[in-house]
Amino acid sequence: MLRKPLVFALAAGTAAASAMVAVSGPAAAQAPTPSVDAVAQADAVVAGRPSVLKAGAHDTFHRSQVYRSQGLTYAAYDRSYKGFPVKGGDFVVVTDDAGQTRYTSVAQSSPIGELSTVPTVSEVAAVATAKKQLKTVSGVETTRLVIVAGEGQTAKLAYETTVNGTGAGGVSRLTVDVDAVTGKVLSTEEHVTEATGTGTGWINGSVSLNTTQSGSTYSLKDPSVTNLSCQDASTRTTFSGSDNVWGNGNGTSKETGCVDALYVAQKQKAMLSAWLGRNAQNGSGGAWPIRVGLNQQNAYYDGTQVQIGKNTAGKWISSLDVVGHELGHGIDDKTPGGISKGGTQEFVADTIGAATEAYAANPNDPFDYQVGEEVNLVGSGPIRYMYNPSLAGDSNCYSSSTPGSEVHAAAGPGNHWFYLLAQGSGGNGQPASSTCNGSTVTGVGIQSAIKIMYNAMLLKTSSSSYAKYRVWTLQAAKNLTPGNCTQFNAVKAAWNAVSLPAQSGEPTC
Repeated sequence: MLRKPLVFALAAGTAAASAMVAVSGPAAAQAPTPSVDAVAQADAVVAGRPSVLKAGAHDTFHRSQVYRSQGLTYAAYDRSYKGFPVKGGDFVVVTDDAGQTRYTSVAQSSPIGELSTVPTVSEVAAVATAKKQLKTVSGVETTRLVIVAGEGQTAKLAYETTVNGTGAGGVSRLTVDVDAVTGKVLSTEEHVTEATGTGTGWINGSVSLNTTQSGSTYSLKDPSVTNLSCQDASTRTTFSGSDNVWGNGNGTSKETGCVDALYVAQKQKAMLSAWLGRNAQNGSGGAWPIRVGLNQQNAYYDGTQVQIGKNTAGKWISSLDVVGHELGHGIDDKTPGGISKGGTQEFVADTIGAATEAYAANPNDPFDYQVGEEVNLVGSGPIRYMYNPSLAGDSNCYSSSTPGSEVHAAAGPGNHWFYLLAQGSGGNGQPASSTCNGSTVTGVGIQSAIKIMYNAMLLKTSSSSYAKYRVWTLQAAKNLTPGNCTQFNAVKAAWNAVSLPAQSGEPTC
């Protein structure tokens, strides 16, 4: 369906460096200064090596990230053992403006103890093993020795290698940990996050964009967010022109697809700032290039870029929910602990996509808690329904099989939880949503719900799971509204309503 040409407002000037807050590690978003040095207080807690950190004699710590949100400071730390990075040794210390420790979230479940750091397998052999995990290999990024200390597992020395190529599911950027003593594969982590069938960028209508001007040439590059641009995936060239008028409303046009993609990214940045106090998608004023032209019914984020594909009609799927979801993976990646695990990564991204769609309030793509409702990817309508995941064949209720399910199917219980938290079982203007325990849940609204979700993500460690997210969201609600249990009780009721049971040591209110 053709639409009228899309006309945009210009933000004059070239891209400017974003303001940053200095920390011992990556920069974090600016925020109001607390009454005490909350980061120094967190450092002092870590220097005291409390038992909750599971610290051994050979452990050292490095502060890697700092975020400020809703009056709290979240300081994330990485661990080294005899100088080697420890995967699974990360933790987060939360302090308030009075310098008091509110919470400590630790991935590691026991001290490492004594472990040899001398490999018996060669690096060459380990890389060869890593490459065998893909069908085809186009390149090897890096290899290093690390300590793998998975929750509840004996720590091991390993080679960590990241390889690029194709796997069983298509394009792949895979990190492989190979035991440096036995040569066996300990674990793999796929960085290409797939979200088949979300959104469609040619429905956003006439929108305004912040573009970059250089002389008489304009480009689809954000002037204030580092690395945020929209490009032709085939050439990796940013779209440019002389009149600052972009696209023709035709969904098969890559430029039109880029118009909508950049629009969504900029709306999401505004949502992150206004609702969450976050400085752009990566938390320090930056994001990633968005590339339209993937020749698949798919879209993905891989840690370096967002790729946007098309539906079976050849229209590029850069809508509010698809781009919001894919950049949501990047936000997840750039909060403590990295991409969420244990079957949670897709529901986490869906919540951010839903918040982006809600904030944008675009009448051409109304806020509706459906995923892919506009794209009709293969002729079957939405691919996920947050208020009733079973409509797409996914489970509404959590079970022991959820974490091992295909990642998109595993999103069902988490999406249902978020919907109940935001809208309640009655829907509050959205569809009613039945609960797994027959209960009635009262929602807190999507803005409060995404604040709770985001502050739970700031408690995240590399050992994330559904069970941990129950604990973290309860703790986030308690931190955000001290002395008031309304949101805490809503979080708890929503998890109970999707059959995720209470966890040992979870907070009370």
